[in-house]
Amino acid sequence: MGGISIWQLLIVALIVVLLFGTKKLRGIGGDLGGAIKGFKKAMSSEEEQKKSLEDTAATKDNAAETNAQPKSESKEKEQA
Repeated sequence: MGGISIWQLLIVALIVVLLFGTKKLRGIGGDLGGAIKGFKKAMSSEEEQKKSLEDTAATKDNAAETNAQPKSESKEKEQA
């Protein structure tokens, strides 16, 4: 009822193979696979860049806190 049966899918697949041929379909599949690999690689490198930026920002924040602590301690010593 309104759904696509396995037989209809097989007929469509057969028509596609007859129209394009197996070599062209194999080439399209290879190109599509290469595009997906490239996309995944770009996404992972972007995530790595974000992580490295976050790490450097955290390191700078920690360095700023470390530098700020001795100044406050020296102010406390001066007040005493």
